Amino acid sequence: MKLTLIKHAVIVAAIAALAGCASTTSPGAVDVDRRQLLIVPAEQLEQMAQVSFNEQNEKARAAGKLVTQGAEYERLRRIAARLQQQAPVFRPDAANWNWEVALIDSPELNASCAPGGKITVYTGIIRSLNLTDDEIAMVVGHEIAHALREHGREKVSQAMAQNLIGSVVLGALQTTETQAKMASQVADVMLTLPNSRKNESEADKIGLELAARAGFNPAAAVSVWQKMGAASSGDRPPQFLSTHPANESRIADLTRMQAAVAPLYQAASKQ
Repeated sequence: MKLTLIKHAVIVAAIAALAGCASTTSPGAVDVDRRQLLIVPAEQLEQMAQVSFNEQNEKARAAGKLVTQGAEYERLRRIAARLQQQAPVFRPDAANWNWEVALIDSPELNASCAPGGKITVYTGIIRSLNLTDDEIAMVVGHEIAHALREHGREKVSQAMAQNLIGSVVLGALQTTETQAKMASQVADVMLTLPNSRKNESEADKIGLELAARAGFNPAAAVSVWQKMGAASSGDRPPQFLSTHPANESRIADLTRMQAAVAPLYQAASKQ
């Protein structure tokens, strides 16, 4: 009986995988082209991301940590806006996303972008690493790239296919309490669990192209990860590096990619 159930589960997962394999982004100049397992409705993940984003911001506001004005916030907002304008290059529907930016005053070296364009940056990553505008653009562009490529949706779909989430995502969201609970569980899968090396490479490529198209110096992609690597040499590596490992091969890859995006940066600089 148990063997039969296992076989059934494997068959269901295989069917789901075949039915859900797709790609929702264009390759761009960096040529990111891979079919993904996307069996969870994008609309539902965006709804959960909104719930989680709102909850995060309310907690930060209650603690007096949510930055909504001032030079730091305006700086981040301007950089993010330039990157958002380039997002439709990879997927036209991103022009209709309800983009939002949250800056949280905390020493954490962390940043993220949830489905639907919910960007969160902690002041610690900007201040501790003394990031330039170009370097901030590389960090935020990398996070936006994860959202554009739907890496979070892919991870949740994989978890569902393996029965690690079950009906949580596809279940009815009836109450506010249920919504918050489900959103929290899904956010853990999307934003807390490490991305695969393939996902990280795709985010590096797309983020680099986004930033170059927006007029940010692509060389900053190398310098920011060098700073990340230096920051990780202590006893307690930054939280950002627990899901975005910095290493010599990554920096080497970003260095090799400079030639592909240099013309885009040069064209943007002339505008």
